Amino acid sequence: MFASKAVARQHFLSARTARPAGDLLPSARSLPAVQSARRIALYVSMGPEPKTGALIDWLLSGNHEVLLPILYADNDLGWGIAPGAADLVPGRLGLSEPRTDLGSAAISTADLVICPALAVAHDGVRLGRGGGSYDRALTRVTTGTPIWAAVYDSEVVDALPSDPHDHLVHAALTPTGLLPLG
Repeated sequence: MFASKAVARQHFLSARTARPAGDLLPSARSLPAVQSARRIALYVSMGPEPKTGALIDWLLSGNHEVLLPILYADNDLGWGIAPGAADLVPGRLGLSEPRTDLGSAAISTADLVICPALAVAHDGVRLGRGGGSYDRALTRVTTGTPIWAAVYDSEVVDALPSDPHDHLVHAALTPTGLLPLG
């Protein structure tokens, strides 16, 4: 167990910089929950995160709607429909975002949510970057909608520090597969 979230974040961020980036498309495209979802909330990966670009393109070519986050000044998230990677605009903190904001409640219309994480524990605790953006957004997800954290296999661990406001996830999506949690 890590002594604090800050220690855990530093550990996982350091480990990511030493690894080649993995792509989520090969493991995600065959999953029934992905294939049947009409609207999927996802994110545009950055740096050493598990890559989402090919997955977004594949979803859009298969007539799925993809919701992408828009980071507000208060670190809450709005959501917009992905028009395609070439049509995204620069957002806060170097993020790529859709032009049109459907508001923070739009995530409640998703059939599946795939969110970024630095690590997840087998009990569903998700470790984010510390801004609280996704913990707030995930409270708006409709009950029963699957929530998956995108991580690498080595980032699925036995335990992580958590706080009462942390929102649990149902599974870890890695470049090699889907691991149910909780």
